[in-house]
Amino acid sequence: MLGGSVHTVKENTEALKVAAKEIGPDINAGKTKYMVMSSGQNAGRSHNMQIDIRSFAMVEELKYLGTTLTNQNSIQGEIKSRLNSGHACYYFVHNLLSSSLLSKNLKIKVYRTIILLVVLYGCETWLLTLREEDRLRVFENRVLRTIFGPRRDQVTGEWRKLHNEEFNVMYFSPTIAWMIKIEKNEMGGVCSMYV
Repeated sequence: MLGGSVHTVKENTEALKVAAKEIGPDINAGKTKYMVMSSGQNAGRSHNMQIDIRSFAMVEELKYLGTTLTNQNSIQGEIKSRLNSGHACYYFVHNLLSSSLLSKNLKIKVYRTIILLVVLYGCETWLLTLREEDRLRVFENRVLRTIFGPRRDQVTGEWRKLHNEEFNVMYFSPTIAWMIKIEKNEMGGVCSMYV
C-alpha cells in the first residue's frame, strides 16, 4: 500500500479491505507492506501499522511492476538499475552492433527496439537531474560509437573514434534524455524540470 501519509495508507487499506470482502480474496498481512512516500526526512520512521487485528510492516523501498520505489521519492537508484540492464543488453548484442555485415540502419533498429526499451522502461516517472542526463548520454554515446565505428581522419589518414557532435549529424533520432521528456509530456508529466 502506498500513500503520502500513514492516515492515507490506512484509509486506502480500509477501502481495499471492503472491496476484497465483496470479491472474495482476503488481505494477507504477512505479504502486504506499506510505504509512506515523502520528500521530507520524517518518511523513514519505521513502525508497524495496525488495522483491526492485522499488523502491516513499513518498508523504505519496494519493487512494483519492475520499478523500484523509495520512501524519499529518489529515482537515482532506479535509473542506475535501468542503465545496468541496458549495459547487459548492450553486451548481449555487441557482436551484432559491431559487425560489418549489418547495415547501420539495422543496427540502429536493434538499438532502438532492444536496448533503448529496456533503459526507458518506467521513464515517465523519472525526474532527471543533469547528472542523470549525463549518465544517459554517456551510455548512448557508447552504443552509438559501436554502431557507427571509427572514422578515417581525412588529414592524417589514421583511424579515430567519432566525436559526440558527429553523432548528432549521423543519428537523426532524439537523445535518450529528450525521449524521456517526450514520454513525460505524453503522460502529463512536467517537461525539462531539473532538481
